[in-house]
Amino acid sequence: MASAGCEQRSERVELGQAAASPTEAPHEDPSPTMERWSDDWLVAQAPLYLDDPGFRRKALEASLTSHDNIYARTRLGSYGLQSAGWDMLPQWVPRQRVVDAQLVDSLRRGEGLELTGMKPIWDGVRPSDYAGWVALGRAVFHRYPLRPEMSARYALLHPEVAADVGLREAKDGTWPGVVAFADIDGSAQIGITCALCHVGFDGQSAIVGQARRDLDYGRMLLAYHEETGVPLSPELAQRMASWGPGRADITQDDDEDPVAIVDLWHLRNNRFLTQAATLTHEHPAALAIRQETQILHTNLERTRPPRELAWALAMFLYSIEPPRSQVAAVSVSAERGRAQFERRCSRCHSDANGGGAPLDARTVGTDARLAFGRARGTGLYRPSPLIRVAEAAPYLHDGTLASLEDLLGEARLRPDYEHVGGIGAVVGHRYGTTLAPGERTDLIDYLRTL
Repeated sequence: MASAGCEQRSERVELGQAAASPTEAPHEDPSPTMERWSDDWLVAQAPLYLDDPGFRRKALEASLTSHDNIYARTRLGSYGLQSAGWDMLPQWVPRQRVVDAQLVDSLRRGEGLELTGMKPIWDGVRPSDYAGWVALGRAVFHRYPLRPEMSARYALLHPEVAADVGLREAKDGTWPGVVAFADIDGSAQIGITCALCHVGFDGQSAIVGQARRDLDYGRMLLAYHEETGVPLSPELAQRMASWGPGRADITQDDDEDPVAIVDLWHLRNNRFLTQAATLTHEHPAALAIRQETQILHTNLERTRPPRELAWALAMFLYSIEPPRSQVAAVSVSAERGRAQFERRCSRCHSDANGGGAPLDARTVGTDARLAFGRARGTGLYRPSPLIRVAEAAPYLHDGTLASLEDLLGEARLRPDYEHVGGIGAVVGHRYGTTLAPGERTDLIDYLRTL
């Protein structure tokens, strides 16, 4: 193990040195005549983020909708300082291998997790075109470990737990969202990746970019602690038990504000990122910085990813397309619903992907804990994008409503209403709840075509 650890450290330093090429002076926009957000424009913007420390700092500051929450203050105090903070963390290019049926079978037979066959996720060569960035980003999305996760390893070893919490094998034999890797100390670990939450399933077919709405991450953590006896505070156990499938509380505070896992369709069109509009998305560096800091923070600030990997991950996320719609033709009812939408909904859901400019959370009127929370609160909620919205339940930022009928129905306003999070009225976002039954049907039929 000691030898493997030394090899890992040597590999990390070598690749980090090869990747770093900072410039003395800030770059000007290298592509002022290109169409913004086109593939070529994105490639041309890469050196700004990768090579210009001053630009990265300014991009961070510009991306933070509020500078007063924990998320913003943590980053402002640690990111882009050049001679301090997170810039001083060692870059890490982990050796890894996919978790497949063969590996899972060996673990269930009691065989140890071997480092043999694990390879670095990146060779240190910076891609030169959009396709190359996307290919590298796809590897990061599926195989870059966010951290070791003993609960995922426990679920892999116990098929009944894996099935219960939504950890699943795809038809190609891989287990999206988990990866075997050599940790920074050289130990062989099972970890989690971005794909854990953002690869859904249609049967055994994996759908990259779709929220995994049957994933009960809190239940997976609890199963590990309950069965192994590893201590867990009662307060934290209670929070985890309250999340339920498709929701998680990943904020950096003690507030109970679980959020629904979201789809990743057409992110280029999102003017703001996260349900509370925590980030203003005016440049791809906003998304790259988010990925870079999320990875290093999740890994307990032990290392940071090479920025090439963070940029590549952003490019891959921009490339994700939803599955082709199965709606053969728009019905008469849906056409009437389109008119309802234009008249009643498009003022807020005005963007190409059905999202829109953030609204005062008090105007939206839904549970305001996330919007005004200490972790990522801005006082705002972002209108959710509506691409494949019929498949995006549960609805609202906290995932409390199980169907479009629930979202647009008056029943949820009653005090005895049973919803995803318990019993009680689900107030706010009353748009559509006063429609006549036929109008509501028309609107839902239209939403099913998006």
